[in-house]
Amino acid sequence: MTIAPTDYDLGPEYKHIYSGKVRDLYETEDGRLLFIASDRISAFDWVLPSVIPDKGKILTAMSLWWFEKLEGIAPNHIISANVPAPVRGRATFCERLEMFPVECVVRGYLTGSGYLDYQREQSICGVGLPPGLKDGSLLPKTIFTPATKAAVGDHDENVTFDEVMTSIGMEEAQQLRRISLRTYEYAVGIARRRGIIIADTKFELGLGVRGTHRGQIVMGDEVLTPDSSRFWPADQWQPGQAQPSFDKQFVRDWLLSSESGWNKDSGEAPPELPEEIIEKTRARYIEAYETLTQRTFNG
Repeated sequence: MTIAPTDYDLGPEYKHIYSGKVRDLYETEDGRLLFIASDRISAFDWVLPSVIPDKGKILTAMSLWWFEKLEGIAPNHIISANVPAPVRGRATFCERLEMFPVECVVRGYLTGSGYLDYQREQSICGVGLPPGLKDGSLLPKTIFTPATKAAVGDHDENVTFDEVMTSIGMEEAQQLRRISLRTYEYAVGIARRRGIIIADTKFELGLGVRGTHRGQIVMGDEVLTPDSSRFWPADQWQPGQAQPSFDKQFVRDWLLSSESGWNKDSGEAPPELPEEIIEKTRARYIEAYETLTQRTFNG
């Protein structure tokens, strides 16, 4: 799947080098990267034809808030949020990283693809789990369940930690696991005090290639947002059923409903989202941001 970047009218000094499902990446003449969060939304490995207004600004604001709180655990790729006017609020200047080919997934609760794996094998990524757990159950301990990074349009595949060690080396694999687990557990404490369960999340980590972070493991991309995590309202958590959420599960649920008329196994692209679904999804993203940060989102 080829993703066309959103037209931000940045001028010739910014060279487009990559577009993912949500983000557009540009290179500046002085070698910095301009990391832009669009309002695109993806589900089931498709970029949907609809956008969620202000979504990119919400993700950027939330990531900046988290990165500041997580500086004691791992450095991050942010250089500055003082960016060109057309992308103000939804972009940051970032340092270049050599990204590890691993999605650093951490789970504190059993749900999603992890629950499907558990039903088949009573384990996730080679990590054995006790019998009797339900969809939404709190896991006996937080687990690191890595996945391969797939190309846009393909699906990430869960892998074992041994496979990660074989791929990138034992020492770096252990560092990725340690940083990911520590970051998640620290963030869970903050979120829970504010009424949100972070059921699971994924981190993107890479090696710094220049400057003060050269050779260090650095946190990149976004962090602990509704796009990269499952956020549940703590006062409504009830194992054994689908949990209410602040993330894009709302969009997934609509696409799977008879109302959408879409069959995700058909190979056909998803339909446009109804205005009601767009508005409710935007409201959930804003609620997640305001509940966590205790700040008002001003758009």
